[in-house]
Amino acid sequence: MKRSSPANLGAEKGQKQPTMEEDKVRSLFNSKIWDPEFQDTLKNEIAMSKPYNWGTIRDLIDDDLLRKVRKEIETEIHFTNKETDIYKVNQSGDLANLSGLDWNDLSRLPSLCRLREILYSEVYRDVISHVSGAGTLSGSKMDMSINTYTKGCHLLTHDDVIGSRRVSFILYLPEPGKRWKDHYGGGLRLFPSIVANVPHSDHSAKLVPQFNQIAFFKVQPGFSFHDVEEVHVNKHRLSIQGWYHIPQEGEKGYIPGEEAEWVKTNTSTLAQLESNVLQDYEFPKNERNILPYHQIRHFDELLAAQTSEHEATESSVDLSLLSEGELKYLAEFISPHHLTSAGIHKLQSQFVTKSQLQIDDFLNDTKSEVLKKLIKTDELQKECPYESVNVEAPWKTALPPHKWRYLYIDGKSHENFQTEQDILNSLNNEEMPNYNLLSKTLDPVKNNTETELISVATFLESTAFKKFLALVTLLSPLSEQVLIRRFRPGKDFTLATQINKNDLLERVKGFVEAVLEGTLCLTPTDGWESGEVGGYELYMDNQDDDDEANTDIKDAAVYRSDDTGDSVLINKPPSWNSFNLVLRDESVLQFVKYVSWAAKSSRWDITAQWDVKTVDDDSENDAE
Repeated sequence: MKRSSPANLGAEKGQKQPTMEEDKVRSLFNSKIWDPEFQDTLKNEIAMSKPYNWGTIRDLIDDDLLRKVRKEIETEIHFTNKETDIYKVNQSGDLANLSGLDWNDLSRLPSLCRLREILYSEVYRDVISHVSGAGTLSGSKMDMSINTYTKGCHLLTHDDVIGSRRVSFILYLPEPGKRWKDHYGGGLRLFPSIVANVPHSDHSAKLVPQFNQIAFFKVQPGFSFHDVEEVHVNKHRLSIQGWYHIPQEGEKGYIPGEEAEWVKTNTSTLAQLESNVLQDYEFPKNERNILPYHQIRHFDELLAAQTSEHEATESSVDLSLLSEGELKYLAEFISPHHLTSAGIHKLQSQFVTKSQLQIDDFLNDTKSEVLKKLIKTDELQKECPYESVNVEAPWKTALPPHKWRYLYIDGKSHENFQTEQDILNSLNNEEMPNYNLLSKTLDPVKNNTETELISVATFLESTAFKKFLALVTLLSPLSEQVLIRRFRPGKDFTLATQINKNDLLERVKGFVEAVLEGTLCLTPTDGWESGEVGGYELYMDNQDDDDEANTDIKDAAVYRSDDTGDSVLINKPPSWNSFNLVLRDESVLQFVKYVSWAAKSSRWDITAQWDVKTVDDDSENDAE
């Protein structure tokens, strides 16, 4: 599941191709596109379009040719379902890679080859160059793919900034003669940017695709954000996706060094996210707050004592390490069988062996029943806000949507980012999370569910719980961050990310170069186990692929599908009242898969991260 482009229809650079006469090329397009008045009108429309420069043309290609193309695709090309963090789509196989075919051997895909030839013909490229204002376009560097979106398929927010791409286009081929309706889904949605490289959470324009319609836009680094809406029905939304590139050597418009400078200057937005260039514009902040010194020392002493006891007994946990008051407080939340000496030892053994742990029935029956009733009531009786402008305190919307989107509560004051000034105001407010203070500002009737969730988040931040956590993992917490999250059907997800080091802790003796992650899943419905409606939390090995053949179009927006599945370490579907603990280093990626509109409810959870360290008998020196 590394990121790369879908199956390619592109010809190899410099490959000899037949030259169709210009009159023949023109005859295979709608004659209106050669009309200077039509071109100028379209150019003006594109220049004035929002949220960025884009355009569309209906009935672009000769109808008979396009119907033949669709028939060839249906009969000659095999599609494989591919699902990653950013998309679920049916991609074309080897037959779609026309660069592997002899240009003189058109027996199996003659119409498709003819279509590719006219789309990259000089006369048509000149039209697209003129109306889009993108500059001269390459005819030798071809880059196309065939996809069919069926029910549940989607492609999340990205800007297409990869290599030397200059114009993106999508030629739509749903069933001819029938209108593709809005409620089918599968629309092309365009997102405005709050600032460069930070798209708004909500789209501001949408195209409902029809047969023989093309949509296209100039690739604008940091601004040309778009997605493909999930398809809601059992119909095929077939399309040909392609790109025009910067002219290559020997072509009209070639400028030495232009491509290299473009690639150097316009880093993909995902690469910027991974390098933390945009971290000021990410919300919620990746801030694991350092715990007070006296707490850290207390955990060290606890674990030093537990280690000595463990060496003596090797089969139990000394509950006297927890005070009577702490055990009583823990019992208000945690199921009693997890708080016995044998129960803690069982959890400890499992975690020490695997560096991961799933604790089922984590919350006790009383707390679990109260929360489940409240969350179910919210799902059934309260309208969930789907537009960020309608999100009310204490909830916020995660930004930017080419990294993640979900509702969250972080213990800080309410924010609703609609403008650059909103973000700047937040950056100037260095507020620490305080769930206790936040709960006092809520209406206990209107925000009953939020109040209960906050009580659990406060519990996870308590010293008593962190002592329990230390006994289970034999690791001493150094920092913490706790978030309450809600992933809405048809809307929310997180893309795969690595953990970030906490530089403030790099000199701590015994500091483990890893982060302990805990997710208390509180999703009140079933039907998630198959993965068909998404929402699962997935951990995977992040190994570089040194065999990437087409490095200049290495896609920083789409993960390569790992057909073997060997890279998947953990795949945890949503459930009720399960607490998942994972010790994760920088070699592991994690994401929550996009939640399908077909899911029976939102995915609810409370997630936490702790920087941790190991402890030996010299606990005092470790704490220092």
